[in-house]
Amino acid sequence: MVDFVRPVQSFIPGAQGRVLDVLARTSAELNLGTVARLAGVSPAQVSRLLPHLLELGVVERHEVPPSSLYRLVRENLLAQAVVDLVNVRDRTVERLRVLAGAIRPAPASMVIFGSFARGEADAESNIDVLVVRRADVAGDNARWTRSLGECLVDARRLAGNGIEVTQLTSAELPAKLRSRKSPWRDIARDGILLIGSPLM
Repeated sequence: MVDFVRPVQSFIPGAQGRVLDVLARTSAELNLGTVARLAGVSPAQVSRLLPHLLELGVVERHEVPPSSLYRLVRENLLAQAVVDLVNVRDRTVERLRVLAGAIRPAPASMVIFGSFARGEADAESNIDVLVVRRADVAGDNARWTRSLGECLVDARRLAGNGIEVTQLTSAELPAKLRSRKSPWRDIARDGILLIGSPLM
C-alpha cells in the first residue's frame, strides 16, 4: 500500500528516494551536506547519487565556491513525476471528490477522517471514509448500494490503500457529533469534506 507520508520513498526506495523527496519539497538550492542531513543519509551516499541525477537532467548544479548547490529541475518530465509523488495525497483527495460526485442518490456528506485526514497515513493505513446517507434514502436502496459500491471499488484502485467505510444517516449524525467520544470529535475537527454539507 501507499505511504502517503513518504510517497516518493515508497515508490523509489532507498537513498535515491530520500534525496529526491528532499529536492522535490523545495525550490531552494541546497548544498550536499544539507541534502544529506534532510534526507537522513550520509554525505557519501549523496555524493554517489548526485552525478547520476545530474546526468539524467533531473538535478542541476550551481557552483558557488567553495560549495556546489543542487536543485530539482522542475521543467524536467522525470522531475515532474517526482513532484507529483510528493503531492499524491492532495491529488488523491481531488480524484476522490470526483468519484464521490458520481454517487446516486448523492450522499448528504462524505468525509475522509483518521490518519489520512491528519496527514499521517503510512503504508499500513486504510483510508477512513464517513458516508452520510440522506434520511429519505433507504439503506437497502439498490441504486444507492450499487453506486456507493462502485465508488469504493474505484477509490481502492485509485488510492492503492484499503477504504474503511462508516455509514449512517443524516438523521443519526447530530447525536453522533454531540458525543464527546472519539472518533466523532476527531472527524468533526480533522475531516476532509469530499462532497455534500460540512458536518458542523
